[in-house]
Amino acid sequence: MSNVTRTHTNQRMSQIVTHGDTIYLAGQVGNPGDSVAGQTTTCLEKVEALLAEAGSDATRILQCVIWLADMADFAEMNAVWDAWVPEGHAPARACGEAKLATPELKVELIVVAAKG
Repeated sequence: MSNVTRTHTNQRMSQIVTHGDTIYLAGQVGNPGDSVAGQTTTCLEKVEALLAEAGSDATRILQCVIWLADMADFAEMNAVWDAWVPEGHAPARACGEAKLATPELKVELIVVAAKG
């Protein structure tokens, strides 16, 4: 596994794991207590920063899994997502409802991207 690189690593997880030309990001969350739109914006800002650090960007996202604490927030999250995704570069995506780490969290994004 010499071609595996882990960045921002602690005992529990790494924020970035790179294997060959594929980048895996840990789940990114927003600020607890912010609105769904606010948390989504923060998640996407974190994704952008981590991808840049790993040598990629939003146009190279292969897959995004989105967890919402409540599917009733789907439209609010999508409004932010749709404005953010670069035209012509929509990744494979899944979105579901899940109980997140704390009740104040409403959105979590998990991204896989290609190096660019």
